[in-house]
Amino acid sequence: MTEPARSGPVVLLGCGRLGSAILDGWLKTAAVGANDIIVLTPSDKPVANAAAEQGARINPPLVDLTGASALVIAVKPAKWREALLPLIPHLAPDVTLVSVMAGVKADDIASATGRAVVRVMPTTAVAQAKGVAAVWASRPERLAVALALFGSLADIVDLADETLMDVATAVAGSAPAFIHAFTQALASAGEARGLPAEAAMRLATGALRSAGAGADTGVSLNDLIARIASPGGTTRAGLDAMIERGDLDRAAKAAVKAAVDRAGELSA
Repeated sequence: MTEPARSGPVVLLGCGRLGSAILDGWLKTAAVGANDIIVLTPSDKPVANAAAEQGARINPPLVDLTGASALVIAVKPAKWREALLPLIPHLAPDVTLVSVMAGVKADDIASATGRAVVRVMPTTAVAQAKGVAAVWASRPERLAVALALFGSLADIVDLADETLMDVATAVAGSAPAFIHAFTQALASAGEARGLPAEAAMRLATGALRSAGAGADTGVSLNDLIARIASPGGTTRAGLDAMIERGDLDRAAKAAVKAAVDRAGELSA
């Protein structure tokens, strides 16, 4: 377990899909002890209730935020100012703000709050402590806060430049949905060729699990592909069909570009 670079409670602002996944991961790994968690959420959330049963505080009086060492901003990017700014008078000057929002620049948050900011973009698999997270911080001590909060939940990728966060968000944060969509398309293609719908979906999702298991071995993607795609075989024929028409690269580039463009719109 990563040693905490903090003292005092950690506040989770927002408990939607990503916020809930982070909270699940903290409870699973004890990266943040339940007694050190404060959750601020406008609606009832099952994971917040589970955290409360273990000792977390849910929507306590704002005076309880004074001793917080970090506050994780997990609200919708368009709502961050109205959610965060009322809390600032109750936060210590040395608190670290950890943004997991897509598109919102650290300087914008720091300028509005007068607090140090680190950006983290984790995948929702942090709930199972199997995520990956891009991290950008301007100073080593801020990076240490991110490592303490997320190091037990995800493979941390430390980015040297904040401008890369939007691309990292597209390649990792958004990509599981892209991969699930491709898996769904494979199932539909199998069904179109005669497989019963349930069989096609089970086979396609099973293939997704198999691919994930391979990725966990640490073997390079090229080697993993080569192990399955024998020269002259059926897999090689399918890959060649996607590569020759440019479908594979075109779809990936279009998805990443659209996600990066949208992140830029969110920060405007």
